[in-house]
Amino acid sequence: MQTETVRPGLMVHAKGAGSMKGEQGKHVGTVDHIDGENYIKLTKDDSPTASHRWIPCNWVEKIEGNSVILNKTEEEFKAQVLNYFPGEFKKTA
Repeated sequence: MQTETVRPGLMVHAKGAGSMKGEQGKHVGTVDHIDGENYIKLTKDDSPTASHRWIPCNWVEKIEGNSVILNKTEEEFKAQVLNYFPGEFKKTA
């Protein structure tokens, strides 16, 4: 996956029905920026906990228009999304 095509503001969609504005898939986030070489940081805006989240770049199936289409379903996304940048210590409550 060529990360230079991922840019801030792109909508992130998981596989499945339930699109926004006619886009493919279920909206699960918005790109904040590329973090490191292998991760996409998502904005806080779409997070249920109002926190940044990270996804591996290898989850990206394709970039289509203004959307990043993932190779994960919404359920897989929710179960596997990272709530901390890999390599940092996990924050505990």
